[in-house]
Amino acid sequence: MFRLIPIMLILTLPGCFLAPGMDMNTDNGLTEIEMPMKKDGQLVKEKVRIVPITADLIIEREANRRQAINNLPPVDPNKTSYRIGPQDRLQITVWEHPELNDPGGEKIAPEMAGKVVDENGDLYYPYVGSIHVAGKTVTEARADLTRELSKYFKKVKLDIRVLSFQAHRVAVVGEVVRPGVQTMNETPLTVAEAITRAGGSTKDSDFANVALARDGKLYKLDVQAMYEKGLTTQNLLLKDGDVLNVGDQKDSKVFVMGEANRQQAIQINKGRMSLSQALAEASGVDFNTSRPGDIYVIRAGDMQPEIFQLDAESPDAMILADQFPLQAHDTLFIGTAGVTQWSRVLNQILPGSFTAIMSQAAMMGM
Repeated sequence: MFRLIPIMLILTLPGCFLAPGMDMNTDNGLTEIEMPMKKDGQLVKEKVRIVPITADLIIEREANRRQAINNLPPVDPNKTSYRIGPQDRLQITVWEHPELNDPGGEKIAPEMAGKVVDENGDLYYPYVGSIHVAGKTVTEARADLTRELSKYFKKVKLDIRVLSFQAHRVAVVGEVVRPGVQTMNETPLTVAEAITRAGGSTKDSDFANVALARDGKLYKLDVQAMYEKGLTTQNLLLKDGDVLNVGDQKDSKVFVMGEANRQQAIQINKGRMSLSQALAEASGVDFNTSRPGDIYVIRAGDMQPEIFQLDAESPDAMILADQFPLQAHDTLFIGTAGVTQWSRVLNQILPGSFTAIMSQAAMMGM
């Protein structure tokens, strides 16, 4: 009988289990966890706050999300028209002066017709010599060439058109049917048109996770919001050198662990999944072993990890959970009830389960 007393005392003690290497501190009503993290190739301890999921938090996060998707590169109104560049092939026609036009006329193969802008952005033309045309629109180049030819001819009338667009290119990669490089023409190229030119999306594409690499910076685009909500700010005009990467939805998963009825990895559909949806997909919490007040969302993040806590015992818990959006690679952890924790520890350290011990004690008449 006396051997069972220490066990019963242990079961009545409150306790909090942390993973190895983790320390919990509670100051000013805020809970912080010191976690070992890798920084610059070395393990260091970082403090991570456990933030309760409240209505104020959800409103703040939604405002931050809207600001993030609107944090896009500015549009230069002077760059919407096509700018001539190196390797472009131009056809120049001077009326009433056939000697200045391309010899052979229509007999010349299209790929050999016209004049090519050299790597310095210059174009050679009779009488004029070299004239710089790179960075100029067709209208501007026409005005410059007309002015120069007017020094030798009266009432010059000429026309310029681009036969072959080669100067400006963008790359469309990722989950599109035909990934590759696309040349830009006089029609401004938008994100939606570039994806269409690439044959559209594949069945594994994630339009809510499209990345634009420009000038050494990476911008996140929500093309799904453009299609479904008319958010045209996401349909950016592309420029030379841009790389557009359509994400793969296979990489967008939420991991459910702990005292759920079904521990699993859940696919995020079209970039949207709330905390309540993830709980439903996992068939809810196990009420026999879980602690509903300790439901955590663990977010690794690019720079600083975050931990959010939902108290599912509060009346408004499911409303909050439905409004709390999850992100790819989030881990949903459902805490274990204290009695369950101790029972599992006892089952590991004792030669038999706690139930077996209690049964044996009963048989001994205790």
